[in-house]
Amino acid sequence: MNITIFGATGRVGQALLTEALNREHEITAVVRDVSRLKLEHERLHVVQGDILDPESVEKHAKGREAVISAYGPKFGMEEELLEAARSLVEGVRRAGTKRLLIVGGAGSLITDEGVRLMDTPSFPAEFYPLARAHADAYEIYSQSGLEWTYLSPAAVLEEGRRSGNFRIGIDRLITDEIGSSRITIGDLAAALIDELEDPYFMGSRFTAAY
Repeated sequence: MNITIFGATGRVGQALLTEALNREHEITAVVRDVSRLKLEHERLHVVQGDILDPESVEKHAKGREAVISAYGPKFGMEEELLEAARSLVEGVRRAGTKRLLIVGGAGSLITDEGVRLMDTPSFPAEFYPLARAHADAYEIYSQSGLEWTYLSPAAVLEEGRRSGNFRIGIDRLITDEIGSSRITIGDLAAALIDELEDPYFMGSRFTAAY
């Protein structure tokens, strides 16, 4: 497939690049500073652009089969996540590219206690603004009218190898037998590219964890 990826210089974005290239997709990586992306590949095209600018999104989404966002704001600038969501939706719609996949946050997943993870007493206060922004951005995508899919990671997203073995859920936080919710960045990328290639959660959210 011919796809565009925003947020390609982040940890998740780079894992998505590697996963997609290994599966022989053609990728346009849109970054603000092209010097930050050192990866070179014959099927990777690195271009300068801005996810916060709908015209830039439109330009780099046009003619693509899908757009993926792994964008994450800097600490203290969480509200940019909403600006990015609105810009993505508008730009992708203008470009006529219907398929939009987003790597979002875990905070709005429902725990076994029946409340959102971000509303539990143990949720770190310093991460709440980001979790709230992700939850609000999710609402923007869900009302976009596009063929969107939103991937919420496990509660803990960690470094580690890609195993290809994980569980899939919808709106509930996935935990193991000791109550831990975790997944490696490599396996999160694998879950999203699986969904890109074989859509199952069109117009909905899903999550992946061990």
